[in-house]
Amino acid sequence: MKQRFKILIFFLMLFLFQNQFSEAKTSSQKNFKGITITVGVQNVSAIGSPAIQHAKTWEEKTNGKVNVLKFPFGELFNEFMNALKSENPKFDVIFYAPAWAGDFYSYLSPLPNEIAEDESFDDIHPTYRDRLMKWNDQLVAVTVDGDQFIGYYRKDLFEIQRNREEFKKKYGYELSPPETWANYRDIAEFFTGKTDSKGNTIYGASEAFKRGGQQFWDVFSRASAYTNHPENSGGQFFNPENMKAQINNPGWIRAISEYVDILKFCPPNAKDFDIVAVRKAFISGQTAMELDWGDTGPMAEDKEISVIADKVGYFTLPGSVDVWNFKKEKWDQFDKPHKAPFLAFGGWVASVPKNCKNKEAAWDYIMWYANPKNSLNDAISPASGVNPYRFTHFSNIDAWTKIFSNRGASEYLGVLMTSLNSPFAALDLRLPSFFNYTEAFEIQLTRAINKEITVKDAMDLAAQEWEKITDKLGREKQLAIISYPLSCFQSLSIGGKRDLIPGS
Repeated sequence: MKQRFKILIFFLMLFLFQNQFSEAKTSSQKNFKGITITVGVQNVSAIGSPAIQHAKTWEEKTNGKVNVLKFPFGELFNEFMNALKSENPKFDVIFYAPAWAGDFYSYLSPLPNEIAEDESFDDIHPTYRDRLMKWNDQLVAVTVDGDQFIGYYRKDLFEIQRNREEFKKKYGYELSPPETWANYRDIAEFFTGKTDSKGNTIYGASEAFKRGGQQFWDVFSRASAYTNHPENSGGQFFNPENMKAQINNPGWIRAISEYVDILKFCPPNAKDFDIVAVRKAFISGQTAMELDWGDTGPMAEDKEISVIADKVGYFTLPGSVDVWNFKKEKWDQFDKPHKAPFLAFGGWVASVPKNCKNKEAAWDYIMWYANPKNSLNDAISPASGVNPYRFTHFSNIDAWTKIFSNRGASEYLGVLMTSLNSPFAALDLRLPSFFNYTEAFEIQLTRAINKEITVKDAMDLAAQEWEKITDKLGREKQLAIISYPLSCFQSLSIGGKRDLIPGS
């Protein structure tokens, strides 16, 4: 009840600011006739689809032309990196992961002053705006998406009285959304092998296990609760005092061991699941739970592709009563589960390369893509890949009830908001050579998933590679750059005024 009251108050306060941005400028008055810009984006509907849709409407507004080039996610980093370094410009706009900003920064154009001061930025939640739009205290990107991992579950299955009775008899506590990762495993085990009303086999969970299929963000999200100590934040990936890799400490080993273990409660082909397959398994009614970004919310309510519309519940990432203390190198125990919601990926951003020859048109396209009206329409569209990141995205309940029930919209937005505003919300790894760090991690993680080596051996090898990468780039340089989680409550101001919030 207390949490519901907080959510209600939050939405009421947001309502007071909604009109401030509802009439914000949403269309360019500029004429770019004769100018063609080239946009680089991933080759799936998420982010890619809005890039094409907004290109068409931008062309209508400005008389300019847009050429959209699409690439598989696994190729994006190298494609952009090579183009940024080239003397011959290839892209005018790039949509990319904010974690790559450290590698891209020196090749990116800063936001022009008139855009940097645009009032629509005040509508962006400060975690996304003041942290992920900047590098080295300079605005070099525009947030176009807000990402964080959350959990989904089948309310209809959880509410069946027989299931509730059987679960309590077997595990000794009530069946409800998981508060800890141990609860999550129990629930996954319980539902695996059961059948639905049509006789189809149900499995406990759906998660990403495929290398290159965004598996490492799933693992990072699991490890957050065990490794982000409430009294010693900032040590999930590296020791903040000496930059020593932490991915082979007991907290990580436990998280990854549980991740590998959950495979037996997932569909038989789950080892090949990328995030798209994860979603398909859940919305087709194959699994009782799923871990994903906010994308599944609208997709699960789309009756054209989902068989579980209005049967979905949501939960913040589970926590743990045992948390690894990297400073004391021991487990600390807590009376209540410690949760550290992980803002995986952080949300796509858009930038303009320095070697772009059409900067004015490029920035104008980005601002058109991300304006309050367009971004809200994207956020409620099942296949857009755009998750809520503006205050008005959360406050405009009427827009969400076009696809959700009142109950569903409230619960979905409430869980996203609760995670985002948690005092222990953890930001993703964000530093130069992110791509190389995660590649080294995934190589060994995949070996552990395939049972080629133990989880401990895999992470020891991955940690060794991380140490080599750090030393090659310069340990002191990396240590000075790496960013750590901020308390979102401390940085939050309703209305998002930038003069009240420190930059990163």
